[in-house]
Amino acid sequence: MTVDTHFTTDNSWYNEAMNSKQKRCTWCGDDPLYVAYHDKEWGVPQYDDPVLFEFLVLEGAQAGLSWITILRKRAGYRDLFDHFNAERIARYSDKKLDTLSHNPKIVRNRLKVHGARTNARAFLSVQQELGSFSDYIWGFVDGQPIQNNWNSILDVPSTSSISEQISKDMKKRGFTFVGPTIMYAYMQATGMVNDHIGDCFRHTECSGTS
Repeated sequence: MTVDTHFTTDNSWYNEAMNSKQKRCTWCGDDPLYVAYHDKEWGVPQYDDPVLFEFLVLEGAQAGLSWITILRKRAGYRDLFDHFNAERIARYSDKKLDTLSHNPKIVRNRLKVHGARTNARAFLSVQQELGSFSDYIWGFVDGQPIQNNWNSILDVPSTSSISEQISKDMKKRGFTFVGPTIMYAYMQATGMVNDHIGDCFRHTECSGTS
């Protein structure tokens, strides 16, 4: 299951993490929330449908914005979107979605907010057809994380042939905000691909060989 970084970034944990000599990917900087996300979630293989749906909504909301912005609004999304319950979100009315699109606790973008309902309905359709969304999405990588070994953050791509395949198929199934770049970020977040830099301490941990 995903780790709730909103409630694990206490000062003692953060101080210990930052005082350690462990190397980590530079993109997380020294923001406590970002460091916690990097150290505890990013790149960890996720197979639970509710978690996979949460990241689908969040990655769609992130389009054009920084990921730290989304992490800071994550609690707001959980509160306003029924903890990412796809069945409930699929039944949201236009009026409810329009009201949500004006709430500062989330990204106030009408298309993105309405897109959450669109994706909830497509998500449920996949579950009905294939049994689980997890089986569907992990099928693109044969059920196993892709293991990369980059020397620098500059080497990490923003898309891949697989993310393009996923994007194309998901669009056919009615999903929105699932372009190749968004889906590659989704693959990274859910551990479908291990893109921790080679000398990052999380690279080995997320490879399953530690």
